[in-house]
Amino acid sequence: MDPEAFLELANQVTKLKMYPYFDVAHCIITCLYLRDDLAGGSHVFSRKHPLACWFSTMLSIFAGSLLANFLLGEPVLAPFKTNNQLLLATAVWYFMFYSPFDVAYKVCKFLPVKLVFAALKEVQRCKKVHDGVMHAAKIYPNGYLIMIIIGAIKGNGSAFLKIFERLMRGIWTPTAIEFMQTSFSTKACIAASVIFVLEKKTDFISAPHALVYFGIVIFFVYFKLSSMLLGIHDPFLPFENLFCALFMGGIWDALSRAISSAKGESSPAKMDASKDGRMDAGRKKD
Repeated sequence: MDPEAFLELANQVTKLKMYPYFDVAHCIITCLYLRDDLAGGSHVFSRKHPLACWFSTMLSIFAGSLLANFLLGEPVLAPFKTNNQLLLATAVWYFMFYSPFDVAYKVCKFLPVKLVFAALKEVQRCKKVHDGVMHAAKIYPNGYLIMIIIGAIKGNGSAFLKIFERLMRGIWTPTAIEFMQTSFSTKACIAASVIFVLEKKTDFISAPHALVYFGIVIFFVYFKLSSMLLGIHDPFLPFENLFCALFMGGIWDALSRAISSAKGESSPAKMDASKDGRMDAGRKKD
């Protein structure tokens, strides 16, 4: 592809409007995750507790903005002020849970359709990460860590509020804290936030902003589709294992276990040798 044409394509991607198509994809994928989390009880729960079902769904859909506003000291309920987005999310929720014969859920669950919505959601995820970093940079111009945190939360807020979202449905799972079991989406959002911070605040990345943004979009979309089609759930895992082995005590723990194992094997051998020696001495006396 011609470099100028590629740069123009990247510029067009940065200018994409999220409403309504990308927002619809985000709402649909969120509802699919919620229904999968409810497993076989989604039908019964949505009929018995429609208000709790709606509230937990809205909490997941707007989780990134809600949590980011709370951390930045801004109005927490501000994401609900846009009536169009709230009505859109409510409409998607209704069709995903209450459509006749569950046709909306079955269509969206169909793999080719789900792939399209998942790809659109990843494009929106990149936009959220970027907007989160830029918004935090305006409030804390030198707070690089804050920019990274807000970018990651904006990009994958539903994971951080999963414990509260389940609590709205009467389920208490304290082990669902994202910091204890960090998902690939959160790791990818952290990496994207770091790249945006380096691009905006340092000279480490000199490429045009459109190319950087487009590259992160491709990264998000590629690995999301790879996880759905090929089962590649966490490409960061080998690097994490290597890092933990080198710098988080992995080598020393392995060495300690090896030494303990060697001592454990040598002790029975010594006991057997001393026992044989005593038996030989007894025979000589006889």
